[in-house]
Amino acid sequence: MTITSATPSVLTVHAIDPAVHRALLVRDDSGRAPVRSVDETGGAPLRCCLTRARPGERIALVSYAPLRRWAAGTGAEPGPYDETGPVFVHDGPCAGPAGRGWPEGFHSGRRLVRLYDRRGHILGGELVEPDTAEAVAARLLADPQVAVAHVRAVDFGCFMHEVRRG
Repeated sequence: MTITSATPSVLTVHAIDPAVHRALLVRDDSGRAPVRSVDETGGAPLRCCLTRARPGERIALVSYAPLRRWAAGTGAEPGPYDETGPVFVHDGPCAGPAGRGWPEGFHSGRRLVRLYDRRGHILGGELVEPDTAEAVAARLLADPQVAVAHVRAVDFGCFMHEVRRG
């Protein structure tokens, strides 16, 4: 993919919306009930607030379709690019992230910043280190062809959060 501008834009980071989080605790995006547990040691990445679970915290593992959710709000038709995958969320109410900026302490390993166009089709992506992820996402979103970016864990391919222009 060719980047048409090197000027970073202001980013907005999106966790799973609180209303969507509540719905996922009933039935997830694969139509299943959540798998509830206690994170005994802590550290599970919670996509509802973009923090890590504390030891002993109740969490739920659900299937989530981030591109489908984005497309529903934009009118995009991702077709075969629509994916559903496992994410951890709080097993109960969550106030969401403290802000809309890059989540501090949430990323602990290499990430893939995956890019989508206005139709919801994959344009490409870039492998990043945690300390460069925000700057790389800003640079990639400066391309007008990019409508939205997803940050994914490299190890398991799981969705971490969505990034849009500010």
